[in-house]
Amino acid sequence: MSGDERLKAQISAYGPLTIAQYMTWRLHDPQDGYYATQPALGEDGDFITAPLVSQMFGELLGLWAAEVWSRLGRPTQVILAEAGPGDGTLMTDVLRAARLEPAFLQAARLCLIETSPALRTVQAERLAAAPLTPQWRDSLEDLPQDAPVILLANELLDCLPARQFLRTPAGWAERMVGLDANDALTFGLAPCPPVATAPQAEPGQILEASAAQESFAATLAGRLVQQGGAALLVDYGRAEPGFGDTLQALKRHRKVSPLEAGADLTIHADFPAVAAAARGAGARTTPILTQALFLDRLGIHQRAHALAIARPDRAEIVQRQLARLTAPEHMGALFKVLGIYAPSLDILPGFEEP
Repeated sequence: MSGDERLKAQISAYGPLTIAQYMTWRLHDPQDGYYATQPALGEDGDFITAPLVSQMFGELLGLWAAEVWSRLGRPTQVILAEAGPGDGTLMTDVLRAARLEPAFLQAARLCLIETSPALRTVQAERLAAAPLTPQWRDSLEDLPQDAPVILLANELLDCLPARQFLRTPAGWAERMVGLDANDALTFGLAPCPPVATAPQAEPGQILEASAAQESFAATLAGRLVQQGGAALLVDYGRAEPGFGDTLQALKRHRKVSPLEAGADLTIHADFPAVAAAARGAGARTTPILTQALFLDRLGIHQRAHALAIARPDRAEIVQRQLARLTAPEHMGALFKVLGIYAPSLDILPGFEEP
């Protein structure tokens, strides 16, 4: 039985799925989920992430992590973690840059939070020659608890499921995935109680709410409060509360119907809700910055200039990579950056006002 047939059989037996339940099935079902079976990253895959655009992204995050370690007091042990490590490119670049601070690498234990067996294999191959040997964990809860944590997460929040609520003239309804008269997957609506957080919504507006994103932030914040440390979350999403349908599916770098099988399914990160959940768990949070501003503060333009001088034959490529990471029409404005950190720390690198 195919994945679609299994999905339809479940809906036929138990009723329509919320958007969150549908996302979880499509992405994480152990038998047919996208990340469990066929994650395809890069130019030849379904989508491309910032680390795959340029080494500069990961290198700057590696220097950021080393600076956070220094501000923690240069502890003799620290957990360097990445949640959702993709194909391992980001951590490869992070560790290469971290070689500039040998004491940081000596103190660090590398933990990768990854549930996909397919991606764990790719990550192991990518990091085979890295200065640190990774250990894999299934969740934040599985991280060691005996040292401060420095965690990176790039394009993780958008994979965490969210529910969608539509304001209709008659009140609120929840968007669902069910079956039509021909047993094809279709979107529908189910009545639901009023959504108290958005009484000002106009008919036709969609509110997205991700308990999974908020739970991740709260759990992470609790760890940072308990153990010390900081986390950096980078993703595409909103910096202010708002409405809108951001559910999308990508296959071979083009948008397809979210109901189509075999595609990467995402929803925008709700950074205000994530930050509020982290503060509710006792951590501190930074302002929400655009990726362009954050990378500029970390010195990406200087790094691009140095790379262009070192390799004049690649200068034009480096400039294209820089534009893709920072230009507002590419990743620069849509992608946001949020820091979460223990109360004992001062403001994090890159978030200080110039």
